[in-house]
Amino acid sequence: MIRDHFWLNDEQFARLEPLLPTDTRGKPRVDDRRVISGIIHVLKSGGRWADAPEVYGPRKTLYNRFVRWAAKGVWTDIFHALASAGGPPAQVLIDSSAVKAHRCASGGKGGSARRRSAAHAAGERQRSMP
Repeated sequence: MIRDHFWLNDEQFARLEPLLPTDTRGKPRVDDRRVISGIIHVLKSGGRWADAPEVYGPRKTLYNRFVRWAAKGVWTDIFHALASAGGPPAQVLIDSSAVKAHRCASGGKGGSARRRSAAHAAGERQRSMP
């Protein structure tokens, strides 16, 4: 196991495996355990898909699997199945501290540029001392 990378252990993957889609057509899927571990690593780290470590396989595979399964509701089904199974609260907790705001969220429409007051723009005399 490589340090600083997330890997599902045998018990964790055994719980997930029955919940994974089996309706694959065409080429067989690459190693589910590796891909899901890579997806979880990217989501936990808050990084970009393009920055996923190579040990998880092609980055495009991680992204495509995540997006396709999200559209099919697979991740929602997995979450509900695991959450309904119960367990220690720390294992079913959703940590909102990992939620990030987009860089444009800091200043509203148009960013955080300084704006002139309406009175100043209308040419009125300043009301405070300089």
